[in-house]
Amino acid sequence: MINLAYVVAIAIFVGLLLFLVQALRRLHGTAETSRPHLWRTRLRVTVALFLLAGLMCGIWGFLIEPNRFVVNHATIQINNWPNNLKGLRIAVIGDIHAGAPFIDDLKLRLVVERTNQQQPDLVVLLGDFMSQDTWHGHRVAPETIANHLKYLQAPLGVYAVLGNHDWWDNGDHVRQALEQAGIRVLENDVSEVKRGGTSFWLAGLSDLWTRPQQVPETVAKIPAGSLVIALTHNPDVFQHLPRTVPLLLAAHTHGGQVKFPLIGTPVVPSRFGQRYSAGHVFENEHHLFVTTGIGTSILPVRFRVPPEIVILTIDSK
Repeated sequence: MINLAYVVAIAIFVGLLLFLVQALRRLHGTAETSRPHLWRTRLRVTVALFLLAGLMCGIWGFLIEPNRFVVNHATIQINNWPNNLKGLRIAVIGDIHAGAPFIDDLKLRLVVERTNQQQPDLVVLLGDFMSQDTWHGHRVAPETIANHLKYLQAPLGVYAVLGNHDWWDNGDHVRQALEQAGIRVLENDVSEVKRGGTSFWLAGLSDLWTRPQQVPETVAKIPAGSLVIALTHNPDVFQHLPRTVPLLLAAHTHGGQVKFPLIGTPVVPSRFGQRYSAGHVFENEHHLFVTTGIGTSILPVRFRVPPEIVILTIDSK
């Protein structure tokens, strides 16, 4: 289907380009052209230019950018971050949506390969591994996805939380497949991570849209005074996060998938609009980082929001 879309788009593009060339030739030599004919020709040129621009944006948004894949680097400075943990590098991956356009076995292998090339200390997978059967995508078995992700490598481990699409499919099945592949799934659960004689805790918080929220109860499982990094799928959980948790990592928004100049991202699946759409946010004395993710949902489009994995470095402020 995607190959056919390429062919149709290129055919239309070439047709519009030929029409524009002919219109420009007619426009040449305005001294010999009557005024009504001149204005008709100018109108044709203008219409052709607008159609070409729209078609180019459509080709980019539906056929090129969703198939791109970038590695972005970011740094967050946190007060009183231990010296032994300075420079901690976390690979942040979200919204894989296997089975969405361009998210096939080859792309999953590429995600794993590019992530391992960065040699992160820790890998976190922030939910929405699944896609449902739609006109532009298809469901992929959780075991198939997990069989690719099991090759992710990090000395401090690979951890995951589940997202709304995973629970709309079968969250227990997705969790089982990931854990059989050696990936620890934290569903309202915590895990201690040790590095160089210093430890910190990961707190995995359940998806806001589909699961009961147990944020205080989950954080209370961690010994008082311990350093905590929270993981969840939906960034709106940030509003419920205790201030004792300095950092929350999230996904879900896809960065809005479409980001227009001046306007920004018109549609973001968050109660707070563009506020938590992507990147680093600092509020109420703690940090949030939202990745734009890899796949697409609802519409198979990305415009100025390329698929990404993030290598997030944590330093002391």
